[in-house]
Amino acid sequence: MILARADWTARAAAHAARADAAASGHLARRSRGEKHPVADFLWEYYALRPGVLRRWHPGAGVTLAEAPERAAWRFHRATAAGVELDPDAYLAARGSAVRFVAGLLAATASRPGQWACFGLHEWAMVYRTDVTRHAVPLRLGPAGTDAVVEAAHLRCTHHDAFRFFTPAAVPLNATAPTREGQADAEQPGCLHATMDCLKWCLKLGPAVPGELLLDAFDLARAARELDMRAAPYDLAEWGYAPIPIETPAGRATFVRHQRRIAERGATLRRRLLAVCALLDPHDAEPAGRAMETR
Repeated sequence: MILARADWTARAAAHAARADAAASGHLARRSRGEKHPVADFLWEYYALRPGVLRRWHPGAGVTLAEAPERAAWRFHRATAAGVELDPDAYLAARGSAVRFVAGLLAATASRPGQWACFGLHEWAMVYRTDVTRHAVPLRLGPAGTDAVVEAAHLRCTHHDAFRFFTPAAVPLNATAPTREGQADAEQPGCLHATMDCLKWCLKLGPAVPGELLLDAFDLARAARELDMRAAPYDLAEWGYAPIPIETPAGRATFVRHQRRIAERGATLRRRLLAVCALLDPHDAEPAGRAMETR
């Protein structure tokens, strides 16, 4: 695909405006030295900078006509038609990342979603401890929170959630997810696995179209909001109505929203897998091999 200059500059401008809107609240809070327990998570956990989110790329397989200013960008090359991502240079530097991401996403997509975790990982992170991860009171208090965990069956499948469980909560989980076994455990119902699609977009960098990056950000933000509405914290002051997963009605509500997030996540994974296939049509790296992640 070749994009005329008028077309790609318009897409880049639209992308920048959308990214600016997404980052405005975070930047305003940062300038005031304020923290938001929900909205700031993606920026902090994924070490995401507003400038990175704002930078538009057409993605692999797209040539930008009349774009001499882009010829010096890393992993790009000038051709007779314009400027494009150089797949050989890109794969030489990031081929292992491409294969890992493709293997992980394909493995995740191949499994059925699990719908019985009810977001209890956030509860397990404050189980039998006086230290909470956010400066927000617990909705049911410490004793009430502990009672919910003890009455539940913890089924967390995501290592990057499980690793924050308190020592007392660790043996209560059905499994012990590890970094090395990540691709053997990930499943599409997991909110954190869906949030991590943003991480994989960032990891693949200029090979990912800007629109896909922002779609991943929007979905990760929606997943995080659901995550925290089901968490043990009282977020009424921040404008979030709780989903009381300690009740049957609350669990049903959570699963209904969880399935919607998972449906959007499935579409996002297909788009990311298409990017990986365009870059490297060979078989994905064996799924059990882990790469460094946050």
